[in-house]
Amino acid sequence: MQSFNYVVKDEVGIHARPAGLLVKEAKKYESVITIVKGDKSAVATKLMAVMALGVKCGEEITVNVEGADEETAAAEIKAFLEANM
Repeated sequence: MQSFNYVVKDEVGIHARPAGLLVKEAKKYESVITIVKGDKSAVATKLMAVMALGVKCGEEITVNVEGADEETAAAEIKAFLEANM
């Protein structure tokens, strides 16, 4: 399993538009990508679950990636977050 932390920099956090982009990106990989905030977690391919985390600007999330292409998926999801959130 690959794992990394990320601090959200988008002014409004992970709301509908960036969450939709994240879900679309996560669906490109075989691996299961899970986003964890505090005691809540969501599979990154589930839009409503990602939005339900209520991630705000400045909050830290942990991204766990597990599966056949986890190294590639973790690196590319991290780059995606840095570019978009």
